[in-house]
Amino acid sequence: IGYWGDHQIIYLLKLLELTSKHYPDTLSNYFNEECFVYANVPYKIKSYKDILQNPKDTIEFNQELDLSIRERRKHLGADAALMQDENEVIYKVTFIEKVLATVLSKLSNFIPEGGIWMNTQRPEWNDANNALVGNGVSMVTLCYLRRFLIFFQEQISDIKTERVAVSNELIIFYKKVRETFQENIGMIDGPISDEDRKAIMDAVGQAGSDFRDHIYKQGFWGEKRTVSYSGLRRFVALSLQFIEHTISANQREDGLYHAYNLMTIESEKEVSISYLSEMLEGQVAVLSSGFLTPTSSLKVLDALKESALFRKDQYSYLLYPQKELAGFMERNTIPASEVNDSSLLKALIENSNNQLINKDINGEYHFNGNFKNAGDVKAALVELEQTQFSKLVESDRKKVLKTFEKVFNHKAFTGRSGTFYGYEGLGSIYWHMVSKLLLAVQEVCIQAVNENETAETIGRLLEHYYEINEGIGVHKSPKLYGAFPTDPYSHTPAGKGAQQPGMTGQVKEDFLCRFGELGVIVKDGNLLFHPCLLRKDEFTKKPRNFNYVDIHKNYKTIELDTGSLSFTYCQVPVIYRLANDNKMLIVKVDGTVTEQSSLELDASTSKSLFERKGEIEQIQVEIGSKILK
Repeated sequence: IGYWGDHQIIYLLKLLELTSKHYPDTLSNYFNEECFVYANVPYKIKSYKDILQNPKDTIEFNQELDLSIRERRKHLGADAALMQDENEVIYKVTFIEKVLATVLSKLSNFIPEGGIWMNTQRPEWNDANNALVGNGVSMVTLCYLRRFLIFFQEQISDIKTERVAVSNELIIFYKKVRETFQENIGMIDGPISDEDRKAIMDAVGQAGSDFRDHIYKQGFWGEKRTVSYSGLRRFVALSLQFIEHTISANQREDGLYHAYNLMTIESEKEVSISYLSEMLEGQVAVLSSGFLTPTSSLKVLDALKESALFRKDQYSYLLYPQKELAGFMERNTIPASEVNDSSLLKALIENSNNQLINKDINGEYHFNGNFKNAGDVKAALVELEQTQFSKLVESDRKKVLKTFEKVFNHKAFTGRSGTFYGYEGLGSIYWHMVSKLLLAVQEVCIQAVNENETAETIGRLLEHYYEINEGIGVHKSPKLYGAFPTDPYSHTPAGKGAQQPGMTGQVKEDFLCRFGELGVIVKDGNLLFHPCLLRKDEFTKKPRNFNYVDIHKNYKTIELDTGSLSFTYCQVPVIYRLANDNKMLIVKVDGTVTEQSSLELDASTSKSLFERKGEIEQIQVEIGSKILK
């Protein structure tokens, strides 16, 4: 599901969370039911050994399988693209297995203190960073994986059955990852060495590789064994310890959190982690993860407001900080100290050999201008091995390649996000990410209210929430926004108004935020109203009409009194009125009216509303002054 690596976790999770809230028993009913399938994708991920050799080239296309699927599709339809067992029957598994497969696919790419290794030629949500694929490590996906596991933990916490059937092949994968974490649990008591990091990365990476290799060559045997729910709970708890250790290790000195890191394989036994500049995406992910307390989240938001990501003219946030790019004449200049430290480079200069390096009329040193990347440097070194410089090549090979990387810093090249000044580039606001930030902050605000945080903490969180909200285009003048505020635009580059018209995924976050502000909550299958974030100034100052379309597509009008606010939910009008105490009136189509002091609908009424049965005419909610802000 989804092209982006983090979407495979967070968007699936959002749908599962909504399902669980509206229909509490639905997911648990699927746990042991074999009605889920695997796609038989003709793109195959290479072995872990091959990925280590070149993490930027990790996918092979199986043309023979693709042709076979296309041929079978003529007779079977879309089912031809599904995995089959040895008897050519569509292979079906339980919900638990599908969740486990999703989690294990990410954990097999886990690098302690780094995140999830982006090694399958798949970028994250922000594909302006697509050059990170290979060397990039995502804290974004790791943060969402933390939230995913917390949800899964809650779902299996009180399961009455003891065991669940899972494919034999996946059980082997699962146990290898679990054993790796169990054997290395002592390592997360503090910082992890490069050698220990590589050992863990190798173990989980090889486990994933062995699983893939078996499935690619033999498919599923069709044999299933059972795993215990108690074992799954221990596995989740163990995985969370490693994940949370890594999130903690990625807090920056300025109070923000890293979004994407870089991994470098230093040797067969060592892998190191280095860092990129701050990114808005990392703050959204850690705020969404549920890892932080409301007080800690407030510190992140305060730091964000003070950071280089805040753009004062638009009163909003950049994807990444503004910076000046080096000009043409400033590039490809080798520091004299690097040349003097290399016997090979000095010898080449002395002998006027320009295969690798040359010296200009100003006495400055440059790599061969025809080189595109380190591969070209390696090729030149191979040629030099056949010359009088062969011994120097042997001794200085690594040193020269390190110097080339120091000069160009190719490893930290992110893609257009580091080279453009528009289209998700430097100095650009990407409005979809701002809306993601808004939703994440709203979740923190609601968490703070539910956990009875201090009035100061809740108040300051709400200030951040409404400041971010006001910075979004729809609230601005055309002059400031640079376009009609109600028209959708994807981003605003530095020095320009809104650019690139077109609807993005931003709309869904904005809808979710609005229902959150209105306090529309679904819990355990019941609809309730708790508008703790809603501001009093949103209620009418004078009478007005509210127009809506009902369930039967009829246009209708309701006259609203002063101090009212109205919206529809599942096409049923909900009317809020300011009052001294809480009260709710449920008006049915048959004329009956139910009055109650609770602002929560019972399960049967909620179900009728969700399923749009047309039994409810309207819901009137009187809101006591203690709820509103």
